[in-house]
Amino acid sequence: MNAILIILTGSLVAISCSLLGSYLILRKMAMVSDAISHAVLPGIVIAFMMAGGRDSLALLLGAGILGILTTFLIEFFHQKGKLQTDASIGVTFTWLFALGVILVSYYAGNAHIDQDCVLYGEIAYVPLDVIILDSGQSLGPKALIVMSVVLVLILLFIKVSYKELFITTFDPSFANAVGISATFWHYALMSLVSLTTVASFESVGAILVVALLITPPATAYLITERLKKMLIISSAFGVSSAVFGYLLAYTIDGSIAGAMATVAGIQFAIVFVIMKKVNKARTRSAVLSLESEPTS
Repeated sequence: MNAILIILTGSLVAISCSLLGSYLILRKMAMVSDAISHAVLPGIVIAFMMAGGRDSLALLLGAGILGILTTFLIEFFHQKGKLQTDASIGVTFTWLFALGVILVSYYAGNAHIDQDCVLYGEIAYVPLDVIILDSGQSLGPKALIVMSVVLVLILLFIKVSYKELFITTFDPSFANAVGISATFWHYALMSLVSLTTVASFESVGAILVVALLITPPATAYLITERLKKMLIISSAFGVSSAVFGYLLAYTIDGSIAGAMATVAGIQFAIVFVIMKKVNKARTRSAVLSLESEPTS
């Protein structure tokens, strides 16, 4: 039963990350997820000190606010400071992460909080951390419930805003011309990325969730250039990463989250090799077809 709960939680995280990661890949902003996962550290520490403990809601709010602030600062430095996007990302997440490390080191002597507890999760503990009502009834693992809610929000967001996200992703200038605010939808998407990253850090870990945000969508992008197919294929790769990652971790008695990320990387490598051969065969076939056509 514990194995099913762990795989199910990992699958929910993987699907959530894969859906949002597909848009990040297409917008050429994949490493924003890495920036957010590092930059939320000071928000987590500040929320920890204000709440006086590791209250999940307080940590979620604190980290979420810092995640949105990170997105705003990246865009601000890019637009107003005329920095390239990668430079804006590097400047923003490094100094926010450094600030978080300072706060952690300062308060570590008085509280049970360190870099490991806020940056690295352990999905094996998911079945143990359950929500219990005052009546004594158990609702189930907290991470499973939280990620289920997050995934529903993501699916509703994509369903309701598919057209706006599609246009602003592929042609933001045209979107602005027809009255669709590319800036608004950019921040809406980034806010959801922040929420997903923060919601995942207790179970999979904020660092390892980056792999699920980037690798399955990147693998799907090698196969198709159609957005709907990319969303479905990337989600499938995400789920298979969770399932086979757990089996790998069980076999070698290693980190489950790390094994899931490793499987995601292996899947990318396999698809990369296969698609390279397929594209080469298609190119050769096209050349032969042109050569065989009669000349007038």
